[in-house]
Amino acid sequence: MAEEKEKVIEVRNVKKVYRMGSERITAVEDVSFDIYKGEFCCLLGTSGSGKSTLLNLMAGIEKLTSGQIIIKGKNIHKMSEKNLAKFRQKYLGFVFQSYNLMNSMTALENVEFPLVFKRIPPKRRKKMARDMLVKVGLKTRLEHKPKQMSGGQQQRVGIARAFVAKPEIVFADEPTGNLDTKTTMEVMELIKEVARANNQTIVMVTHDRRLAEFADKIIRILDGRIESIDLLNSDEKMDKEGVEDTQEPESFQEVAKKKVEKKVEKKVEKKEEKKVDEEDNIQSLIVTQSEITSGSEVTGDNELEETSAATVE
Repeated sequence: MAEEKEKVIEVRNVKKVYRMGSERITAVEDVSFDIYKGEFCCLLGTSGSGKSTLLNLMAGIEKLTSGQIIIKGKNIHKMSEKNLAKFRQKYLGFVFQSYNLMNSMTALENVEFPLVFKRIPPKRRKKMARDMLVKVGLKTRLEHKPKQMSGGQQQRVGIARAFVAKPEIVFADEPTGNLDTKTTMEVMELIKEVARANNQTIVMVTHDRRLAEFADKIIRILDGRIESIDLLNSDEKMDKEGVEDTQEPESFQEVAKKKVEKKVEKKVEKKEEKKVDEEDNIQSLIVTQSEITSGSEVTGDNELEETSAATVE
């Protein structure tokens, strides 16, 4: 009998209405869905679709107008601010589009900061922060401050900070919105790799369809409502991931090298195909010249042989 998956987030008939004077603006309208442990869920939608509002409601940052959001069996919107803050510290992590790093702190201090609230001893939390920064490829940037790092490096610090305490759920709001294409793909691979290694649940907001493909489940949001829910966890994908899980994790350098090798292979294949086409054209030209010389039609290999024999005779 298949093991039943654990629901970590339950969204039930959620509605959010903003009041602007006498006007009422509905940002989220009657939304319901479930997210399971270890799942990578993407809220996909255009600007103004309500996806970021929904994420904020799920994280307890904004208050519901009506409905329920249950995380780890707890109705978060019935909690006091104090209990909600403790709940976030214990179970939730956040990755922001604008990084939200402390400019006066080093990368190590930024990653170490959330561990202070968990009352982890200084020596241990420093080691945890250092290990996490090494894991995200920032071994040589431990003492650098945000302004001394690139956007991609700052976001890696943000990812390290979000994952260092191993929260069960990580919310990511447009985590690659300020990054170039190459860095975006690296950051997304990193988020997925770290989450999968620890069986953590990811809830990510994006408007980019390419990034949505990293997810197991895509919830498409349009005008505050769910347009569709797509499950990408096909058997083929699961088989592929199963094979990957038995192998050593690849570094970004190895991934980049493989991509370059694939491009080279494709170019070689195209050159070979072009060469074959040129040879076919030459062969056709020879046959055509043979036809002109013999004054007969050639419709196949047998007739070509017969014509050649007749010429010899």
